[in-house]
Amino acid sequence: MSNPLAHLSASPSVDVTATQNRKADHLRVCLEDDVQSQQTTGFERYRFTHCCLPELDRSEIDLSTRFLGKTLNAPLLISSMTGGTDLAQTINYRLAVVAQHYKIAMGVGSQRVAIENPQVAATFAVRSLAPDILLFANLGAVQLNYGYGVEECQKAIDCLEADALILHLNPLQECVQTRGDTHFRGLLGKIALLCEKLPVPVIAKEVGNGISAGMAQKLMEAGVSAIDVAGAGGTSWARVESGRAQDERQRRLGATFANWGLPTAECITEIRAIAPQIPLIASGGLRDGLDGAKAIALGADLAGLALPFLQAAAHSEAALHTLMEALTAELATVLFCTGSATLAELRQPGVLRVL
Repeated sequence: MSNPLAHLSASPSVDVTATQNRKADHLRVCLEDDVQSQQTTGFERYRFTHCCLPELDRSEIDLSTRFLGKTLNAPLLISSMTGGTDLAQTINYRLAVVAQHYKIAMGVGSQRVAIENPQVAATFAVRSLAPDILLFANLGAVQLNYGYGVEECQKAIDCLEADALILHLNPLQECVQTRGDTHFRGLLGKIALLCEKLPVPVIAKEVGNGISAGMAQKLMEAGVSAIDVAGAGGTSWARVESGRAQDERQRRLGATFANWGLPTAECITEIRAIAPQIPLIASGGLRDGLDGAKAIALGADLAGLALPFLQAAAHSEAALHTLMEALTAELATVLFCTGSATLAELRQPGVLRVL
């Protein structure tokens, strides 16, 4: 196989070291500090209807699903997290091996650092470890206003041999981040151009503050193929950036907006109500298979988790296997105890009730 990284070239006008240091800081803060939002995901408002006589053999429950043309053994996504450092490479490689083993989807963190410095592109390039998985490249949409275009997006895709490109939307994080990129004007038209020109689907994703139904409608009209709501209730990137801020104003901004955003459950239900067919990922504060099952029952196609996978991957590959066994057991138990043989049956009326 030819080297997918060979054609990448660094831009001489960017501060590569600053970007790499920021990636290292993000990992450190997420693993060591309390950066969780105090807002809830909204999943606590729902409860499954227990079925005391399922009339099922638990061993025959089918967790498989299809997303963007690929079959997955479970409706799980290792959400976008990291890349660009030695620790990030270890984490991504462990995640990829486990994603391949369980045949689930995986996204990587923002690849901007690899566009700026091709020497770290290998920290993202996991395809050789996971030849069959649904794999998502990732860049910040705001970079389209800072010199990025179809060429840079294609580089990110080629680096991973990715099946789709995530464009993450993070206005609050950029506001809190010291010297963040806050020029968001005109991005929708540039996103539309990418959707037209790129050879793979484009996924629009927030980073923990949610996507409203109105914004989802605009993104779909621009041509995005899927949406990851990434709602509030999990890791607060305002708190992360506050924790690494270099001045008091930015620290205060992060603290003030630590709980900003739309709860994940609310995003799922509102987007699904206006767009019954759009492939939909639920992430933002999901911590176990029960959360994932509620997300699926509310209308999501995949349940994305980040922090649980990050914590396990930072420990060992064995810890990731333990986590995956737990997640799939939790999902299967929800199906079994609601009398649902498949994920489609989990979405039937009456299976999930509002408290």
